[in-house]
Amino acid sequence: MNDPILVANLGDVQPGTCIHVEVGGRELAICNVDGKIFAIDGECPHAGGPLGEGSLDGGTITCPWHGACFDVTSGELISGPADEGLKTFPVLMDGDDIKIALP
Repeated sequence: MNDPILVANLGDVQPGTCIHVEVGGRELAICNVDGKIFAIDGECPHAGGPLGEGSLDGGTITCPWHGACFDVTSGELISGPADEGLKTFPVLMDGDDIKIALP
């Protein structure tokens, strides 16, 4: 595991929202579920939709392109058209700084 990389500030990701970031050549979605931050793959495995621009309802993110739904806490696929889940990444909070550990 590499050293955690600063990707955002807590103020950038309000509760109930996600943002799109690129770090280490990888697209990620950073999601705030009731004050807890999660990091998942930022591209939908169905057609590459930008998940950080999707809608977040509780812990479920919906791809803005074709409506695939995923659990942001586990990466698990909830409903298609995607046919696989997402990778998740460890989040380290350092004060208000959101850092992600990439493999």
